Amino acid sequence: MQDDSNRNTIIFLVCAIALFIVYQVFVLDPAQKKRAAELKAHPPAAAALAAAPGAPGLNAPPAVTRAAALAASPRVPVATPALKGSISLRGARLDDLFLTQYAQTTAKGSPPVEMLRPEGTPYPWFVDFGWVGQNVQGLPGATTVWTLAQGATLAPGAPVVLTYANGQGLTFTRRIEVDAHYMFTLTDTVANTGAAPVTIAPYGSVQRQGLPPDAIKSAVVHAGAIGYLDGKERAFTYKDLTKNNGQAQEFNSSAAWTGITDIYWLAALIPSSHEQVHAVYRDAKAGGVDVYEANYTGAARTVAPGTQVTATQHLFAGAKTVPLLKDYEDRLGIAHFDNAIDWGRFFFPITRPMFWFLDQIYQRVGTFGVAILTLTVIVRLLFFPIANKQYESMTKMKKVQPMMEDLRKRYKDDPAKQQQEIMALYQREKVNPLAGCLPILLQLPVFYSLYKVLNISIEMRHAPFLNYADLSARDPTTIWNLFGLIPWNPAHLPLLGGILDTTLHLGILPLCYGFTMWLSTSMSPQTGIDPAQQRMFQLMPLIFMFIMAPFAVGLLIYWTWSNVLTTIQQYVMMRRFKVDNPIDRIIGRLTGKTTAA
Repeated sequence: MQDDSNRNTIIFLVCAIALFIVYQVFVLDPAQKKRAAELKAHPPAAAALAAAPGAPGLNAPPAVTRAAALAASPRVPVATPALKGSISLRGARLDDLFLTQYAQTTAKGSPPVEMLRPEGTPYPWFVDFGWVGQNVQGLPGATTVWTLAQGATLAPGAPVVLTYANGQGLTFTRRIEVDAHYMFTLTDTVANTGAAPVTIAPYGSVQRQGLPPDAIKSAVVHAGAIGYLDGKERAFTYKDLTKNNGQAQEFNSSAAWTGITDIYWLAALIPSSHEQVHAVYRDAKAGGVDVYEANYTGAARTVAPGTQVTATQHLFAGAKTVPLLKDYEDRLGIAHFDNAIDWGRFFFPITRPMFWFLDQIYQRVGTFGVAILTLTVIVRLLFFPIANKQYESMTKMKKVQPMMEDLRKRYKDDPAKQQQEIMALYQREKVNPLAGCLPILLQLPVFYSLYKVLNISIEMRHAPFLNYADLSARDPTTIWNLFGLIPWNPAHLPLLGGILDTTLHLGILPLCYGFTMWLSTSMSPQTGIDPAQQRMFQLMPLIFMFIMAPFAVGLLIYWTWSNVLTTIQQYVMMRRFKVDNPIDRIIGRLTGKTTAA
């Protein structure tokens, strides 16, 4: 019976692996290649956006190169210590920005991260500000060409002024300033030299047309529309906006901000804190392209003949670093601006102080990898008394496990007597089978929060550690070329290359994680589990090794180091109670001696 069970398990695993390989080779790989070919042949063009308050109508020209899109309009250069790019005089649009302090890859000479991208190119991401009004003719829009009236290059301490006269009595003036980081200040003035009053309202719009194939989609960290509206944090993923079938999410609020974020980068519209705004999130879906938009319209104001009105708005376009967001929040009065970082709806009381502590360690040790190791040790030390109780209970359970198996065999035909004798055994040996559960439940929120913090930390992006160039990327090594000793890329292998580079991509760290998880699991008791369940339990480290392989190096370091600390604590406890354990067995095999417990 036991042999049949073993044989069935092996057959099941072989069949499952074979089916997975067939599906990968004949379904997933061809689909990916087809999609890549389509993107190369027909890159998504800028979509037409339906006209709406606060959102100018757009055309859908064929997709062009970035250089061609920039050359299509006169521009004002932007140059700061943190940004470079330009502002289009057509529409006075902010659509060309690079983050000069962050590179796209870890390769030497890698270009800076692209923040905003002009319309007409594949996957544009841009920002508009302007005015809307009922029955008001000649308001500037997306095709309006403004005049550069003052300044030459937008830089800290060097603002530029743009003007536009509509020929119908309205003159528009926009003063744009930028600081040394990522904050733009736009002061819009409308002067009425006509004979009749006009009623207009300021608006802002940030728009992203389609998502590139390499856009990061994480179940742990939010990416999509975000803001603080009506006294609450608002967050909608790209998927949330898409599945609403064009139905907008609308809010009325003051002390507000809104925008679109990725894990590390944010484009946020910030009206004056006392401005009452109507904010909208939506996926406009035009021309087969998802057009993700966050916009707001401010309160209407009437401009009488011979008078003018002014509205001041801000734009943040850059990297989400905690100290900088907090500084803007305090200095400019932007409500809950540091919530642009996804602290977690329920875990923020833990994630915020944990990030602060991690950052303090990082500032002192200077290496983010060492900071991760240090924080993990400190968290383990804080939970040492609780974890000790847990491992003590588990060790006692493992110690009585042979006696329990003996009782099950002896009273296999009398379940009631069997249970009675097991309970008596628990009492004699002072074992509480539930004592190990509560410590685990208490630790889970903290360890999940640490996992969350590592996901949101921009400091981990491109941070080197040991032989790894980027803690936020997957382990680049692979067992299939002996971790780089063989000059061969397994991804180039016909048919199987796609699998070896994805599902079966196993680097040094995933293997270390799998081994440490197996070691820790081997020290845990498996009482009350039938043989089939025991085999599945034994396979879990192998399964999780493959599941975790694509995760970031920094996360694998955290998990592996945590497993090592867990194993050490378990080993000490098992030696104390003289319980057989796999470490002593391994040492015995290596030395040829039996290690006494």
